[in-house]
Amino acid sequence: MAPERLERIRALLDRAGAPAAVITSPENRRYLSGFTGSAGVLVVGYDRAYLLVDPRYTEQARQEARNFSVVEVQESWVESLAALVTDHGWSVLGYEDEHLSCRQFKNLQDKLGSVRFVPLSDVDALRLVKTEAEIALIRQGVRLVDTAFDFVLGRVLPGRREQDVALDIEIFLRRNGAERTAFPTIVASGPRSALPHGVASDRIIGYNELVIIDCGAVCGGYCSDFTRTVVTTEPLPWQEEIYNVVLEAQQAAIATIRAGVEAHVVDAAARQVIETHGYGAYFGHGTGHGLGLAVHEAPRLGKKETLELRAGMVVTVEPGIYLPERGGVRIEDVVVVREDGCEVLTRAPKNRLLCVG
Repeated sequence: MAPERLERIRALLDRAGAPAAVITSPENRRYLSGFTGSAGVLVVGYDRAYLLVDPRYTEQARQEARNFSVVEVQESWVESLAALVTDHGWSVLGYEDEHLSCRQFKNLQDKLGSVRFVPLSDVDALRLVKTEAEIALIRQGVRLVDTAFDFVLGRVLPGRREQDVALDIEIFLRRNGAERTAFPTIVASGPRSALPHGVASDRIIGYNELVIIDCGAVCGGYCSDFTRTVVTTEPLPWQEEIYNVVLEAQQAAIATIRAGVEAHVVDAAARQVIETHGYGAYFGHGTGHGLGLAVHEAPRLGKKETLELRAGMVVTVEPGIYLPERGGVRIEDVVVVREDGCEVLTRAPKNRLLCVG
C-alpha cells in the first residue's frame, strides 16, 4: 500500500497532538495497510506502524502489509497494544471515535489507565477522494452489475419468488468476477417496492407490478451500487407517472454535480422535482451517498450536508418515490465528481419504464 497514506494519517496525529493512533475499522485498516483479512488492528506511530493479528492471519499480513511490522496477538489485541505503549512510552493515543465500540473503549481505558485517548474524527475523510486506480475498481464493479441487470431481466417473471431472482443475480455476479455482493440483494415487488430496503423475500411476483432491483458487487475491495425499477407485463398509468418523476429528479441531481458544489445542492435538485410533482412526502431518504471500500460512506447527499464535493469523489444518485401499499420506484447510478461536471459510470437503460415478463 502506498506509503503516502501513512503520511496522511501521521499528519492527523500532528494536529491531534498524539504520537500514535489505533485504527480498528475494517475499511481504514485495508486502506492504510493493504491487509485484506477480516480481523486485525493497526497501530500507527510517527516512526513505525504495526498490524496486530491473531495467528490465523500472520503470514497473510506479512505478505500484504509490507509497510507494517506484524505483531502476532497471543491473548488479545489490547494486551499487545499495551506492550507497544510500554515499549514506546506513549502517553497519548488517537482513536477512531466513529468506529471504536463503547466496550472496546472501556477495555482500553481499563488496561491503559495512564494513557490519554484523543478522538480522531477525520480518519474516514482520508478515503473521500479516490485515485484513478480506485475509480477503475469501482468502474469494474459497476459494469458487472450493469451486465447482471441485462442478464436478469428475462428472469423477473410473474410467478417467480423475489428470492429466486435475487439468487440469480448473486450467482451471476460471483461467476463473473465479483469477490462478493456488496450488500444483501434487494428484489422488492408490488406493494413491497414501497419499502426502500425491501430485501428479497419469498413473495411471488405478480402481474402489473413494479419491481425494484438493487444490487452491488465488490471488485478489488471496492463496492458498486445499482438500482433499476421495472414493471411486469404492462405498466399502469400511476406507475409510469412516478417513474418519470423519479427519472427527472435523478437527471436534475446529476446535472448539478461538479467539484465545488455542496452536497445538499445535489439533494435539493432532486427533491425539488419530486416536491413540484406532489410526491415530496414519499421521498424520505437522501439522494445519494459516497461509495468505496464501504458501500455507504461519505460524502452523503442529503438536506443538511454542507461538505463541498471534490474531483475524484464517487457518489450514488438515487432518488425515489414510495407509495405505501401500492409500490415504489428508485433509479440509481454511480457518478464520479470531476472538475467541470461528472462522469456517470452506470450504463444500464433507464430512459423509460421497462416492461418484463
